[in-house]
Amino acid sequence: MRSALTSLLLAMAAILTSAGRVQGAVAPAEHVRIAGQDYVRLADWAKDNRLEGTWVKPDETLLLTNHSTRLVLAVDHREAQVNGIQVWLLFPVVVCNKIPYITRLDLQATLLPILYPPKNPSRARVRTICLDPGHGGKDTGYMIGSNAEKTYTLLLAQELRKQLSQAGFKVFLTRSTDEFVELPARPETARRKKADLMVSLHFNATDGARESAQGAEVYCLTPAGASSTNARGEGGGEGAFPGNHCNDRSLFLAYELQSALSRGLGVEDRGVRRARFAVLRDAVMPATLIEAGFMSHPIEGRKIFTAAYRQKLARAIVEGVVAYKRQVERP
Repeated sequence: MRSALTSLLLAMAAILTSAGRVQGAVAPAEHVRIAGQDYVRLADWAKDNRLEGTWVKPDETLLLTNHSTRLVLAVDHREAQVNGIQVWLLFPVVVCNKIPYITRLDLQATLLPILYPPKNPSRARVRTICLDPGHGGKDTGYMIGSNAEKTYTLLLAQELRKQLSQAGFKVFLTRSTDEFVELPARPETARRKKADLMVSLHFNATDGARESAQGAEVYCLTPAGASSTNARGEGGGEGAFPGNHCNDRSLFLAYELQSALSRGLGVEDRGVRRARFAVLRDAVMPATLIEAGFMSHPIEGRKIFTAAYRQKLARAIVEGVVAYKRQVERP
């Protein structure tokens, strides 16, 4: 079946050439207001960014490609893939009068920071990293049998500190023992120590079928005016927070970490997601929260409890940090 939308995309593809990408921008384009959001015609944005469009499934899944980019977008859904890595959009792609639209906010705050990595201001270097082992003390986190999440976040942080230090970074932890640390104190420690990045470390669990959930997901702060994708919706509201000043770099850091975990470690890709967790809201530097796997999964959980697997996790995270550093420090 060939809809008017399909014809539009094929015509667009015929016009585009294999020329390199131009610097990304959300140029003036036909737009509509849907549910209070400004949506841009996807074909216009694709043309501006040298992307060719085709349907994978008519009226359901759209593919946009050029020599260096592959975007898969689902109609009426927030899930997307950017160069093979799952990324959750802030709002679903929609079809209006048989033409696909995407929100201007997603173009600005989700796709462009990945396709055109942001640069550090004034050529600042990434040298100091704050690692935040989740939970601690009276806050055990998830409990799987006698295994407490707080124990394994600290063990992962200690291994990661060692590997990051070997890679040339200065590293400190928000807690180095089994102690309770208030949530506001964690990003405050990162600020006081003048960290260039903050990475909060957690593990996941599910109360449902234990075999049904596994894999890694990385969170960054939800932009103002958008809804989060974390299951429990912590940190509600849609306002702005200090962490929103680093939206682009936090998103790009989350993407590089998710890519390293998914590709380097081979874990299931649960995607780059958004949340208003306290440690992300109050961070004044690029910040992410990693859910590095499911303790509740019968296979993945057993791996998490071993030092050998945590070494592999740490190695993948280091690779993600180094990939981020390489891009944001480029002239």
